[in-house]
Amino acid sequence: MNRQDALSLLKEYTKNEALLKHMYAVEAAMRAYAKKFGEDEDKWGIVGLLHDFDYEMYPNAPDHPLKGSEILKEKGYAEDIRRAILGHATYSGVQRDTQMAKTLYAVDELCGFVMACSLVRPNKISDLQTSSVKKKLKDKSFAANVNREDILKGTVELGVPLDEHIQFVIDAMKTISAELGL
Repeated sequence: MNRQDALSLLKEYTKNEALLKHMYAVEAAMRAYAKKFGEDEDKWGIVGLLHDFDYEMYPNAPDHPLKGSEILKEKGYAEDIRRAILGHATYSGVQRDTQMAKTLYAVDELCGFVMACSLVRPNKISDLQTSSVKKKLKDKSFAANVNREDILKGTVELGVPLDEHIQFVIDAMKTISAELGL
């Protein structure tokens, strides 16, 4: 299990550039949180990288992420990785009972929202502030497909203040801004 193998698997199943960028963003946030929590950055990064790898082929619940989990099992990925990925979909019924699983759930929707906020700004993510993200969260018509309830619930499960969580994710995504087109 290494990033190159995970990246190859990701690109085998996912061709959509926006979806790939989303997974890179989640990977960056997961790696940053792993570092903060003193956890395995490579393992957490792989969870972020692969959490939606099956979405393009199996976009409907409950196929995603259940089909992906089966593929990961066949490829020899550890159960804790698969459980964290399953747990990011509340309908899977898999409890988020590890810090890694809680973190994935907390960063997934927020990364998508931060990406959307960045894309409408002249300087993209470089000067994006927490206050701007929070303001956009209140506008239900902006990035309407992003589940705000999941963002708030994930933040509570993670046990960090919302402002701190938003800024942490922004900072993590800034580290790969060129790769994200931001």
